[in-house]
Amino acid sequence: MCYTVALTGGIGSGKSTVADAFASLGITVVDADIIARQVVAPGEPALEQIAAHFGPTVLQPDGSLDRRALREMIFAHPEKKQWLNNLLHPIIQQKTRDELARARSPYVLWVVPLLVENQLHHRAQRVLVVDVEEETQIQRTMLRDNVSREHASQILAAQATRAARLAVADDVICNDGSPDAVTARVARLHQHYLTLARQAETQEKK
Repeated sequence: MCYTVALTGGIGSGKSTVADAFASLGITVVDADIIARQVVAPGEPALEQIAAHFGPTVLQPDGSLDRRALREMIFAHPEKKQWLNNLLHPIIQQKTRDELARARSPYVLWVVPLLVENQLHHRAQRVLVVDVEEETQIQRTMLRDNVSREHASQILAAQATRAARLAVADDVICNDGSPDAVTARVARLHQHYLTLARQAETQEKK
């Protein structure tokens, strides 16, 4: 399988910005959030099972998933959250494995927001953490999602701590500064990962 670099970070850290920078260098990006949305798109078997289990109130008028309605339902009923996880996690994991296996760039960037929470960091050869101050996360989340400070703080509190993410990091990008600084850091890491991927390939052939 392709040499895998896992990218993670808390809400509002700028994971997408960093992932886009790697993609612009020709690196395949496999994003767990995108896959999670794809498997519940209209026409997908998983969405049909969700609607059958939870009822039509979790669907929008156009037949797509009403994420807010579903989120509220499983928040109030933990056993329903477990059912949903049991349905979706195997599908998401299989699709992720398929996409990682199809990657043809020298290494692949695997974007996993809940990498630490789900103890997935051991599945990658390298872990890159996008790190920012918590106040920056709160401000960005409030602006992006149009939510209150209290709500943004609650989201932050539900995620792994900044310290927990940094504890599993092989590399860190500080995203408190300018976009140019991030681009420069990505360029340096890209060269480093190319070297590591070549070394891993050489070891495999021995």
